Amino acid sequence: MWVFSPRYLPDAFLLHSNLASRFKPLRSIKRLISTTRARMESGGRNDRLDNPKSDPSKSKLQEMLSGSSSTDDGWDKCWEQGLTPWDLGGPTPVILDLLKTGALPNGRVLIPGCGSGYDVVAIASPERYVVGLDISDSAIKIAREMSSSLPNANYFSFLKADFFIWHPTELFDLIFDYTFFCAIEPSLRSSWASKVKDLLKADGELITLMFPISDHVRGPPYKVSVADYEGVLHPMGFEAVSVIDNELAIEPRKGREKLGRWKKRPLKHACM
Repeated sequence: MWVFSPRYLPDAFLLHSNLASRFKPLRSIKRLISTTRARMESGGRNDRLDNPKSDPSKSKLQEMLSGSSSTDDGWDKCWEQGLTPWDLGGPTPVILDLLKTGALPNGRVLIPGCGSGYDVVAIASPERYVVGLDISDSAIKIAREMSSSLPNANYFSFLKADFFIWHPTELFDLIFDYTFFCAIEPSLRSSWASKVKDLLKADGELITLMFPISDHVRGPPYKVSVADYEGVLHPMGFEAVSVIDNELAIEPRKGREKLGRWKKRPLKHACM
């Protein structure tokens, strides 16, 4: 079984002790990594994201979001109160594996709903400029404070913005979506697909880590299926290059995550 290992992280990510300063009671990056490893091996807090019976925080999360006057206000309160069960405390294992094996496209990358920005920092390089986008001021503040002094800081940026109305000056070669599609109201999924189409270059790629594939009710996270993605992406001219089980999912999510890679169909075949 794959186990989270700090050897997958850039040296700068490991050595920068300030990276963990915002995640109390974590006092050093070594403790951050060991905590992440323990969570991934034992299940830890991460099973709370899809199982309200194992932890009442999911119900509290839903109540906080539904009771907020605006979407950004609700997510901001979650970050302020540390109610972030979706946060792995480190980069997503499968994205690290894609990076290690050279399977990630170069160019401009967008990660919507980036949260504390672990994935952004992990894959940013001279060949890959990464933009982390989040609607929460608090999340963006945490991400910036953790990463602003890293040696690869020139190759990523964090922006507070609403994905659905944001208009960047340049398009992207890759969009990575994880715990974003499942966090938005299902009624917005068609708008999500339309925005993805608008933000990607003609030959760009969308990578979706699809979770939670289950029969639970309410949300967020809202249950998803491959058909849910196909239903909104196909009309936008996307086809699945591959959809596979995510064998690198953390233990509580094994069997409930799939990795999808999507590309736009050639224009002559795209839906008009």
